[in-house]
Amino acid sequence: MKKIRWGVIGAGGIADRRTIPGMMLCDNAELVAVMEINRELAEQCRAKWNCARAYDSEAALLADPDVDAVYIASPVVLHAKQAMMAADAGKHILIEKPLAMTAEEGQQVLDHCAQKGVKIAAGLMMRFGSYVQVMKRAIAEGRIGRPVSGYSQFTCWYPDMPGVWRQSKSSGGGGAMMDMGVHCIDLMQYVLGTKVKQVAAFHDTLSFHYEVEDSSMVLLRMENGVQCVVQSNFNIPDEAAKWRLEFFGDQGRLMGENVIGQVDGGTLDALFLGPQGGYDAVQNVKEAVGEHIEVEFGNCYQREIASFSHSLLTGAPLEAPASDAVQVQRVIEAAYRSNDTGRIIDL
Repeated sequence: MKKIRWGVIGAGGIADRRTIPGMMLCDNAELVAVMEINRELAEQCRAKWNCARAYDSEAALLADPDVDAVYIASPVVLHAKQAMMAADAGKHILIEKPLAMTAEEGQQVLDHCAQKGVKIAAGLMMRFGSYVQVMKRAIAEGRIGRPVSGYSQFTCWYPDMPGVWRQSKSSGGGGAMMDMGVHCIDLMQYVLGTKVKQVAAFHDTLSFHYEVEDSSMVLLRMENGVQCVVQSNFNIPDEAAKWRLEFFGDQGRLMGENVIGQVDGGTLDALFLGPQGGYDAVQNVKEAVGEHIEVEFGNCYQREIASFSHSLLTGAPLEAPASDAVQVQRVIEAAYRSNDTGRIIDL
């Protein structure tokens, strides 16, 4: 089977923990080279994953003729420069979110890649979750009727740490919403099959002392009228977390607990009622047992890499085009403006 030969820029962190292990499970992908600015770390990554070459600069990796595509997992402040360098070298790109420091900069990257004729996808790997796919199909098939409400919460415990780029506006661009809420906003649009129309938001740093927000709540009105809430936090203990993705319609519900995150899993409470009758003035609570839907859990990162490699090999549409990440970043920027101005922002 033909394989896409991959290089990884920023081979530590999430690449080493999640993406490279997923890549190793793919039939249509092969890891050829890794890059870290620390040469010793680069060599450790090369030895750990038994790939051919290690580099300590992105330019050197991008000059490797055996690399077809690159996965970029460096700090956000480096994304735009590295992505455009990759495009100049004729390498296709899978890049972690956010695509760039701003949506405007992200659009420049998209335009540059189009000019150079390379494909670019975003690391929105939660789209490949088993229950996320079930939810998307159920809503598309009308099984909960007309969707009217959505809710998502994604959190972690991220205390003050010196020198961490995600806790600095200049290197990360934002805090809990930029790092975690981005996935939830994307999933609201992806699962519902619509885009955000209006945004209102609150952001604060309640528990820690860094300059980005550790607490965020975003209200979204979709183009199809669905009203959604996205909560993202850096200050909820991991043991207390419940990562939620929920949708309610006028004929049922889809309530996912821990169906988002880096590991494919969780539970889904799916209730499909059909058309409803008249008003019940008594308003007694009626317990309804949801339907169990069988899924085969897998590795979201494997599916992400396999999907992008498949698109490169066959010309199939990208499942997570980077243009979607730029659009989500416009929503995020509107949410920051909403908090700063106290206004609802139209997109």
